[in-house]
Amino acid sequence: MALSNSPIRIDEDIHEAARAVAPLMSRSASQQVSHWARIGREIESSPSTSVRDIERVLSGEAHYDDLGAHEQAIVRSEWSERMRGQLRALNFAEQFEAEGRPYVELDDNGDVVRREPLRPDATAEA
Repeated sequence: MALSNSPIRIDEDIHEAARAVAPLMSRSASQQVSHWARIGREIESSPSTSVRDIERVLSGEAHYDDLGAHEQAIVRSEWSERMRGQLRALNFAEQFEAEGRPYVELDDNGDVVRREPLRPDATAEA
């Protein structure tokens, strides 16, 4: 498949998602976006897939259980992507630090670590 050098603009969240997923799929971010575009094209042109019904479920106007298995899979994929985006936007450590609240989290080994907020008057220890 020949690659085009035609530049296009995409939303930043799509670009970031492609950059995050691409290495897992052995693709560049550009190749990942192209892959997603081909999937979208196939879904929209498929006579067995109702894009309108999928959009209605995603907007809360219809029920997930009313979709066929194929449409449900598409909806689950979209929900997963939306959740990943929301999780990336969360930064509780920054929020707790700003509020001066201690918090706990798991380190890379799965051990619980208590984090204390930095005091404004704290000095770096040598």
